[in-house]
Amino acid sequence: MPTRTVPQTNVIIVSAPSGSGKSTLVRRLMEQVGGLVFSISYTTRDPRGEEKNGLDYFFVAKEEFQAMLGRDEFLEWAEVFGMHYYGTSKRFLDEARASGQDLLLDIDVQGARQVRAKLAGTISVFILPPSRQELEKRLLLRDGRVIERRLQQAATEIQGYAAYDYVLINKELEHASQCLNAIVLAARLNGNEPGSAAAPECKRLAESCRTAAVEKEIQPILETFK
Repeated sequence: MPTRTVPQTNVIIVSAPSGSGKSTLVRRLMEQVGGLVFSISYTTRDPRGEEKNGLDYFFVAKEEFQAMLGRDEFLEWAEVFGMHYYGTSKRFLDEARASGQDLLLDIDVQGARQVRAKLAGTISVFILPPSRQELEKRLLLRDGRVIERRLQQAATEIQGYAAYDYVLINKELEHASQCLNAIVLAARLNGNEPGSAAAPECKRLAESCRTAAVEKEIQPILETFK
């Protein structure tokens, strides 16, 4: 009997400024594509609203987080605004590899930089809002107010888009969702996962989202943040 080949584990990084629609796109990706292990971050901040431990985040004391750092348990970590720690545990990568699934990381630009330095062959996606004005509107609808610090942080974060393999401009949710799904599926096809009749279209859509392919659309968006 031939030996079954264990599928390669792709590590997919998704980053975006707060309010860009990343959480919705990631949720749809998990529902529509599957075969993904989603990494739940650890944090030392308190839960907000209806957030649940082990579902939204793992909420831990600062001392516990620092002990995990000492044991080298994180793929990436950061101290945000000089107040709280956030980090991604290596155990999620171990789980993905053991189960033959892909690992999905919802992390910021700083975390993405750390992961790319540690792991070769990552697939990175940056999600952009159509403009600063649209981002401000979305933050207002979501939070009931606009925190200027978030807009300032967004202006800084978007400068790092060029380090990513793909850029999605989230003008229209359905199209952005199809593009993110295509990027993940195309990566699996490149890893020799059996394809389908839809494979050529999937690859075409993914390639259309390459950072270099959308550069002309990105620059006017950056101008709105100046």
